[in-house]
Amino acid sequence: MFSVTDDLEIKVSGGGAQFSFSKGVLSQSLLAAAIDPHLAFEIARDIERSLRIDGVGEIDRDDLRVIAHRALEARAGGDAAARYLIWRRYEESEVPVVLLLGGTSGVGKTTLALEVARRLGIARVLSTDSIRQVMRLMISRDLMPWIHSSSFDAHETLDEIEGKKPDVLSGFRAQASSVAVGVRASIERSIEEGANLVLDGVSLYPGTIDVSRLAGRAVVAFMVIAARDEVHLRERFEARASGQPKRVAQRYLEHIDEILEIQRHLIAESERQEVPVIDNVDLDQSAREVISYVLDRVRHDQEFNG
Repeated sequence: MFSVTDDLEIKVSGGGAQFSFSKGVLSQSLLAAAIDPHLAFEIARDIERSLRIDGVGEIDRDDLRVIAHRALEARAGGDAAARYLIWRRYEESEVPVVLLLGGTSGVGKTTLALEVARRLGIARVLSTDSIRQVMRLMISRDLMPWIHSSSFDAHETLDEIEGKKPDVLSGFRAQASSVAVGVRASIERSIEEGANLVLDGVSLYPGTIDVSRLAGRAVVAFMVIAARDEVHLRERFEARASGQPKRVAQRYLEHIDEILEIQRHLIAESERQEVPVIDNVDLDQSAREVISYVLDRVRHDQEFNG
């Protein structure tokens, strides 16, 4: 049985616009606090209930944010509440966030990129695979054969040096270095348009993107996604075999040793350059870790630039 307040339509006003309150939209925005989605929905539901009980028919967007901040502080702690406000305020900034998620094949970086983008409300999501495909159409195989191969067998396209065949990592680095040209172009375009960007891919290799030259123009968060349990990573590829064309799945399985070698190198190089490595065991936990790091970068940028 519905009470009188259940039928009350709540309007949210702000920025010269007015729209209907939605606990779904509010819970989505609360995910920027890097909290569990179930908790986000519970908080949004409780806020809606409280507004209806109080007979609030219209509320200013900033006032709603204050209420959400207080609820987060009470239910999830001060750090989560602070993250929420940081992102909500930063959304109005002209300086975009650029999130780079590197990692070898099969670690779930693309799925994670999409989930983080959804939680932060970032519409622009790209992959280095897409960038590499564009480069393949523009640059012939004869001129740059390693971008026409996968990261794990690009070394087979390189010439011998002093009678020695190039190793797996030489091919991987050659491909990453070439694709970095397209990555930089994609980042520059997002900066020019003031659009937040999430970009993932194996070609995001620490050192190929000079993050320092983007200072003041974008907040850049570079992370590497990994599956440190190599047995589990092998099992992922085997599981994929049932959901992908047999030829594609088999190719990954045939090159699992090369893929693992690339991952070990990526982890070692990331640790050497102090690039955070996320062990992607659980999607929700990984998404929260990535979001927390992004907002730490945003906070640092705000403090550095006053």
